[in-house]
Amino acid sequence: MTDFDFKYAEYQKVVDERLSEFCDKLTCQPQILKDSLVYSIKLGGKRVRPVLMLAFADLLKTDRSDIVNYALALELIHTYSLIHDDLPEMDNDDFRRGKPSNHKVFGAGNAVLAGDGLLNTAYSILFNECFKGNEYVSAAKYICDCAGIEGMIAGQSADLLHENDAAVNEDILNFIHTNKTAKLIMAACVVPSILSGGKYYSEIKTFAHDLGVLFQLTDDILDVEGSFENMGKSIGKDGNDGKYTAVSLYGLSDSKLRADLYADRCAKMLEGLDGDTEFLKNTVYFVRQRIN
Repeated sequence: MTDFDFKYAEYQKVVDERLSEFCDKLTCQPQILKDSLVYSIKLGGKRVRPVLMLAFADLLKTDRSDIVNYALALELIHTYSLIHDDLPEMDNDDFRRGKPSNHKVFGAGNAVLAGDGLLNTAYSILFNECFKGNEYVSAAKYICDCAGIEGMIAGQSADLLHENDAAVNEDILNFIHTNKTAKLIMAACVVPSILSGGKYYSEIKTFAHDLGVLFQLTDDILDVEGSFENMGKSIGKDGNDGKYTAVSLYGLSDSKLRADLYADRCAKMLEGLDGDTEFLKNTVYFVRQRIN
């Protein structure tokens, strides 16, 4: 394992331990509600967003104890979005991370409630953090805004609205990429800045936006070139369903070139920040080179 692998695993362990603690303390009834929540949380994943939040907290010397519940809330929001994304009325995907989607195990109605439950619980966690001071309120609000109707939900809505458009419009594609994917990554990176008094706020916000676009560009490429074994979900669905993707607008080769340019731009942005940014720089190329 490389130094990057060890560091990533360390951050991921912190996140997974907090998620396990959250699951162990769940007391909601009926049992199927708890089971459906825990099922999707424990499907695993790379935990990219909370890992980024912890990494930026370390870079900015923000106390990890101030961050961990924001990281938990953000991962619960991300998990809810995946549950809803897989529903028949959305992307209609039967698999997530190599296992049956939540609605295939518990039914569509329970999957909707599981997603709603995770979102509401995430907001409750964020509200509790607000008692610590004004900057904690600002951090909580930033996450809510990134996840809401001017963020991820707007992107999802546009994604549905423009399915099977006769032609792909670049402005609409950028809107979808920014809101559907980049906004939650921006929340992950910007929250530590808010909690540290706004240090490097603009630079980190720009970096996070570009990293989010890179993440979605890579997703679009993998929908063409990936495999079910690596991705853990159906491949080729975006093209078959008439989704707005970078590949449908730019083609596969130019999409790869754009992804490389975004990766280089992200790495260059980090050069202007004080401190050890090596892990974050390697995370950029990890996102670019990922196969799942």
